[in-house]
Amino acid sequence: MELKVQDKKVFIATGGKRADSSKSTLIMLHGAGMDRTVWSMQARFFAHHGFSVLNPDLPGHGRSEGPAPDSIPAYSAWVLDLLESVGVEEVYLVGHSMGSLIALSCAASLGPKAKKLALLGTLPKIQVHPDLLDSAIKNDHKAYETIVGWGVGRLAQIGGNRTPGSWIAGASMRLLESSPPGVLANDLKACNGWEDGLETATKLKCPTLLLLGSDDRMTPANGVKEMEAVIRDCETVVLTGAGHMMMIEEPEQTLDALIPFFGQAS
Repeated sequence: MELKVQDKKVFIATGGKRADSSKSTLIMLHGAGMDRTVWSMQARFFAHHGFSVLNPDLPGHGRSEGPAPDSIPAYSAWVLDLLESVGVEEVYLVGHSMGSLIALSCAASLGPKAKKLALLGTLPKIQVHPDLLDSAIKNDHKAYETIVGWGVGRLAQIGGNRTPGSWIAGASMRLLESSPPGVLANDLKACNGWEDGLETATKLKCPTLLLLGSDDRMTPANGVKEMEAVIRDCETVVLTGAGHMMMIEEPEQTLDALIPFFGQAS
């Protein structure tokens, strides 16, 4: 569906079911330089199991108008405006990578209105390597190559998918290549500049799932120990063999972790 947020056109996938604010709403937030398609399988499942799904292209990504917000707080403010515009009172949130930082910030701001929060491929501080950031700023293809090389698990680099003919590394590369010039650099700078992740985590009032990949070299699983210590109701699940792009590398494993966490929609 399409609507306007902050006077800009936004495209939102709903998992094949019409969004309904009277149902439990699950918002799904993608990572840097990506779009809604990374959540396709998970969005469809939850939309067909009682949730109203909002799976937006963030501003400047996919089919949504830009510009992209230049910081995590600005992205968070945009998401909160989106939820207000569709009349959502209570929300379940899931975010991946940059989207996990946005979801974390939103959940802290929403207080008791945030019912549950799942953070995938996350860290309290996502620090971007200077060489990667420099390549992204120059719109150098090396930025995409670096993200795919570091982010896609080693098994998925050489196939390793249950769907015959699927090539996760290649699909991830095409997705990054489709982003408008400057968007990836903008998003990486937003991640690199946000220093408040750990403090924000202390403010969470909802159950939180940290979902990580054992073969993730961008946000290593062992980097969340400080978050685990400060989140009052925290569960951690590590997916064996999965890299940073777990939603498309291991969609079934990812769902197996998300389904019992989010439970039945009310």
